[in-house]
Amino acid sequence: MINFKQEIAKQIAKVTNLDEKELESYIETPKDVKNGDYAFPCFRLAKELKKAPMQIASEIKEKIEIDNGIIEKIEVISGYLNFYIQKECLTKEVLQEIQKAEYGKSNIGKGKTVLVEYSSPNIAKPFHIGHLRTTVIGAALYRIYKYLGYNTIGINHLGDYGTQFGKLIEGYKRWGAEYNLEENPIEELVKIYVRINELCKEDETVLEACRENFRLLEQNDPYCVDLWKRFKALSLKEFQRIYDMLGIKFDSVIGEAFYIDKMDKIYELLEKANVLKESEGAKIVDLEEQGLGACIIQKSNGSSIYVTRDLAAIRYRAQTYDFDKCLYVVAYEQALHFKQLFEVAKYLDIPEKCKKGLRHVQFGMTRLSTGKMSTREGNVIKIEDLLTEAIHRVEKVIQEKNPDMTNQEEEAKKIGIGAVIFNNLANTIIKDQVFDWDQVLNFQGETRTIYSIYLRKNKKYIRKSRICAKSRRNKNRNITR
Repeated sequence: MINFKQEIAKQIAKVTNLDEKELESYIETPKDVKNGDYAFPCFRLAKELKKAPMQIASEIKEKIEIDNGIIEKIEVISGYLNFYIQKECLTKEVLQEIQKAEYGKSNIGKGKTVLVEYSSPNIAKPFHIGHLRTTVIGAALYRIYKYLGYNTIGINHLGDYGTQFGKLIEGYKRWGAEYNLEENPIEELVKIYVRINELCKEDETVLEACRENFRLLEQNDPYCVDLWKRFKALSLKEFQRIYDMLGIKFDSVIGEAFYIDKMDKIYELLEKANVLKESEGAKIVDLEEQGLGACIIQKSNGSSIYVTRDLAAIRYRAQTYDFDKCLYVVAYEQALHFKQLFEVAKYLDIPEKCKKGLRHVQFGMTRLSTGKMSTREGNVIKIEDLLTEAIHRVEKVIQEKNPDMTNQEEEAKKIGIGAVIFNNLANTIIKDQVFDWDQVLNFQGETRTIYSIYLRKNKKYIRKSRICAKSRRNKNRNITR
């Protein structure tokens, strides 16, 4: 591709007799496209040429050649020479460049490690549409960083610990014989979870029994641990089916439970830093001065809380990967949690670069028209149902538009699932979404139509695709910061 900065510097050097390489180093890319494609600040030449920047800019503009097939026009604004590249030339160069096999690839991240934590569903709960954005945004970030040369680690931090398991254990104790976990494990576990939650609302003693189950689980009670392991194995098997449909992979799949034996060190470090205080029986770190309230580290009954497990995870990751950046792709609803987490992480015995590299990549929530989704209330839409419906609708379009297409079932999967992923990535990242079947699966609406036709020719597939989206969507691409 033409080095436009070099070409501009060459033209300026001709009329000033100054060093071309030095001139090239001065050339900037304006923040506002109205100020051209490139800008040259003439202030840099004022001392050497003993003239005012405006005068220098005007004189260079008059002498420079713009009929070289590259420069369309030059404007003088406040001591700057603003260069506009000919659209035909620029378009031709860009099109030639993007046709290369590894367009955009670089080694900018060489020697640096980035961790991306995404998806992270809860064990024994349905993989619903609320998990979709973290999964596809996180996967996109993972691929981008990897393409830019970073040592990139994709992490699925499973929600496999907490009071909800005490509830599931209590529900299974009471009604386990009524449910067939082998046939439809997630659906059956959700039924138990919803049922036990209803009973907890009616009877406080049941809730206390659930909390006691979780305490026993933390103390490695054999019955509770065996049940927990069974729930986890059944859930992971179901989750993997969805990941396979979406084409999502991870380098590390470790749940919160992995860090249980690593939490004592967290308590020790916070005690040593003299920041761990007792409050109403619980242990906290007071972050009032930072405007973040009290960060609970241990509950009054001695049970851990997920912020403590997250601290243990940060320490483990720093020791294992020595990361430069750790991204948490989690909805903005958890903003306070991550502010507290990153603040308390300053007291850990990890490298300073790891502390500074902690980032919360926020995105908007997905809600139903009736309000927030809740597994305990039983009002969620499963990702599998969404993907299945998308594929079904594409099959209908194929039947109407191209009934002779070969491999229709396979192509419908690629187009339907691709459209769902595209819909999630194309929208404003921080904006809440109200889930609507017709909007998400509207192949004539916001995403316009995604056509993918594979033609077999000489035992090769040629893909012709059209993904038309409104240009305003390009505003949302700054997600790697």
